Amino acid sequence: MAQRLALRLGYLYLDTGALYRAVAWKVRAADVSPSDMQAVAQLLPVTRVTMQHRAGRVSVFVDGRDVTQEIRTPEISRIASVVSAIPAVREWLLPVQRRIGSAGGVVAEGRDLGTHVFPAADVKFFLEADMEVRAGRRHLELTAAGHAVPMAQTRQDLDARDARDRSRALTPLVPASNACVIDTSALEVDQVVDQMMAVIATKL
Repeated sequence: MAQRLALRLGYLYLDTGALYRAVAWKVRAADVSPSDMQAVAQLLPVTRVTMQHRAGRVSVFVDGRDVTQEIRTPEISRIASVVSAIPAVREWLLPVQRRIGSAGGVVAEGRDLGTHVFPAADVKFFLEADMEVRAGRRHLELTAAGHAVPMAQTRQDLDARDARDRSRALTPLVPASNACVIDTSALEVDQVVDQMMAVIATKL
C-alpha cells in the first residue's frame, strides 16, 4: 500500500523494515545470536546498509552486497523481529532513515515512524487488520515467493512479532496521536490507497 501510494504521488518509497532485515541478514551472516544484544551491537560499527532507488524499485545493500531478495525469507523475518527490539539497532538506524527522508517527498513505511522517526510528518497513517486476514495475506506473500510455511506458523510469527513490538521499551508499536487509522480487513489495496489519497488531499 505504501509503495502504491508513493507511485501515485511520485514520491520516494522508504521501506524501513528492509533496513532491519538488512541488519538481520548481517547478524546471520556473522553467525551471531540475534538475542545476544551486545554481540549484535558490536556488529553495527562495521556494517554499512544502503538503499538504491531505480525505476520505482528499491534495492538493499549490506557492505556493498545486494541482499534485496535474501532479506525476504521467513528466517530473516524472524531474526529481524528480534534484532529490531534491540535499542542499539534502533538508534543506529534512526539517522539512516532520517537522512533518506530529509529532502521530503517520501512515503515511509514502518512501525515507529509517526511516533519516533518522523514525528513531524505532514500526514500519518496507522493501518490495521484482523489477525486472520493479516496471516492470510502474509501466507500468500510467502507462498508466491516460494517459501512453504504453514499457515499456523505464519500466524504464530505475526503474533510474536506484534507482542515484541508492542512491549519493547524503546519506541513501542502504538498509533501516533494524530494518525489516521484505517482498518484494511475488508479492503483491497487500491481501495486503501484511495482513502489515503483522499486524506492527503485535505492536508497538503
